Amino acid sequence: MLFRRHPREWGPIEWAAVLGLALVAGVAVAVVTLGARGPGRCGDDLRELGGDCVGVTESAFDADPRLKSLIEAVAEENAEVRRDAESPADNGARIPYVRIALMMPYTSDGSSAMTTDMIRRALAGALAAQQEANSGSGPHYQLLFAPDGRNLDHWEPVVERLGELTKDKETPLVGVTGIPSSTPETRRTIAALSDRGIPTVGPVITAADMNAGHFFKTSPNNDQFARALKQYLKKRPQRGEGFLVWDNRSEDVYSRNLRRVFEKHFGDTYDFKGHNSNFTGSSGADKGIPQRFTDAVQKICTARSDTVFFAGRDQDLPAFVKRLAQEGDCGRGSELRLLKVGIGLEPTLTTDETTRWLKEARATIVDASSVDPAWWGKGGQDPGHEPPRALGRFLDRFHKLEKEHELGAKPLNDGYAVMYHDAFTLLADAVDRTYSEINEGAGKPEGKKAPLIPTKNDVYNTLIMPSISANGCSNCLRGAAGSYGFEGPGANDQWAVCKPVPIVEYPAPRGKAAERERPPLYRTFRDGEKSACPN
Repeated sequence: MLFRRHPREWGPIEWAAVLGLALVAGVAVAVVTLGARGPGRCGDDLRELGGDCVGVTESAFDADPRLKSLIEAVAEENAEVRRDAESPADNGARIPYVRIALMMPYTSDGSSAMTTDMIRRALAGALAAQQEANSGSGPHYQLLFAPDGRNLDHWEPVVERLGELTKDKETPLVGVTGIPSSTPETRRTIAALSDRGIPTVGPVITAADMNAGHFFKTSPNNDQFARALKQYLKKRPQRGEGFLVWDNRSEDVYSRNLRRVFEKHFGDTYDFKGHNSNFTGSSGADKGIPQRFTDAVQKICTARSDTVFFAGRDQDLPAFVKRLAQEGDCGRGSELRLLKVGIGLEPTLTTDETTRWLKEARATIVDASSVDPAWWGKGGQDPGHEPPRALGRFLDRFHKLEKEHELGAKPLNDGYAVMYHDAFTLLADAVDRTYSEINEGAGKPEGKKAPLIPTKNDVYNTLIMPSISANGCSNCLRGAAGSYGFEGPGANDQWAVCKPVPIVEYPAPRGKAAERERPPLYRTFRDGEKSACPN
C-alpha cells in the first residue's frame, strides 16, 4: 500500500531563508555582469544609441577608428588643462579654465552628411585652435566631445547635458561649436541650444534660413555665395546658356535652400523653368538609387548649356562629372562651367580620376568658397587676393598635427579644418575679452580673491557687441579664413560680415585664361552691396 506524503508547511524562518538566498544570488549575478561589462565601449560619460556613443565627455571614447589618435590628442590636452588648474604654479596661482563643446558626429556611413574625412579634418582644426588658445596667458580651454550620432538625430540628451554643464560655477561650459550640416535635426538642435542661452557657432553651416537667437555663423551663407558667383558671371558671361541640377530630397535643408537661392538670383537670366533636372542625393535615408544623372546630362547636351548650377552636396558632384564625361562635350564647342558653392574643394573633386573626367567633358568647376587653396599652395592662382594675415599661425600648428595624425589627401582644401579653427577661435576670443574686462574693470575681485570666470551669458553679451562700424573692424575675428565680424543683436541673423569669398576654379586656368582680369574679391555684407565693408 502506498502512502501519500503530505508536505510540511513552511513557516516564517523557511521563507526568510529562501528570500535571503535569492537576494544574495541576484546581487552576485549583477556584480559579475557589471564587472564583466565595465563602463562599456562608450565610457562613463556617454551612452550607446543606435550604435553610436552619445553625450558629452572630456575623455577619449569609442568612435570611428580613423579618429582615434586625434580624439586621444584632444583628451590629453583636456587632461593637461585640468592638471594645470589643480596644481598651482610657482607663484601659487592656478590657471582657470572654461569649456567649449564640439557637437558633431564622430562616426559616419554612406548616408551621413559628414564623411569621416570631413570629421577628422574638422577635429584637427578645432584641436589646432584649442592648442593656440591654451598657449596664451588668459584662461585655458577644454574641448569637450559632444557626439550626437552619425545622422545628427540623438541631439536631445546632448543638449540636455550641455545645459547642465553651463551651471558649473568653477569650470562652466561657455559655448558650443561644431554643428556641421543644415538638416531638420540641426535646426531643432540650434533652437534648443538657443532656448538655453548657450552661444553656438556653426563653422560650416551655409543654408541661409538656419537661424536662431544665439546661433552665430562664420561661413558665408548660400545667398552670399550666390552673390559672389553673380559678380564672377558679370565678368564671364560666355553664351549664357544655363541649366539647374538640384537634389530632390525634401529633408535636405542645405540643398533645398541652395536651389531657392539659385532660382532667385539666376532663374530668370538662365531660364531655369525650362532648363532643369533633379536627382536623389546620397545623404539621408534610403529613397531609391541615388546619383542618377542621365536625364540631367542628356538635357544639358540637347540645350548646349555652358553654365550649370549644381544645387546639391559635394559628395554627389563626382558622380555627375563622371556621367558628363561619358557623354563627352556633346559638340558644344565651348567649355562647360559647373558652378557650386561650399566651404572648399572637397578632395574627391580634385583626384586624378575626377580631373580626367573633367577634361573629357571639357568642364571646369567654379566654386564660391570660404577658403582658397592658393592661400597655402605654391604660386597661387589669384595673386591679387592676399592670404589672410592670421593664416600662418594656424598653418604652423596644423602642419604639426598633419605629421602626427593621418588626415587624408589635401587636408586643407575642403576648408573644414580652417573653418572649425575659426569657429573655436571666435568663442575663445570672446572669452578672453570678457575675462579681461570683468577682472580688470569695475567688477575686479578685491584682494586675493579668485578671478571671476565668464559664463555663457557673459560670452554671448560679448559676441553680440558690434565689431563692424563705419570706421573699421574693431573687434573682428582674425581668423585663418580672413578677418570678419558681426553687426550686433539680431543684425543679419548673426551671419558674419566682411568675410572674404574667393572664387576657385578647378582645374586652375593656365596660359591666356590665367591672365584674364579677375573679379574683385567679394566680401559678405547684408544684402551684398559692393563696397559696403570698411577697410
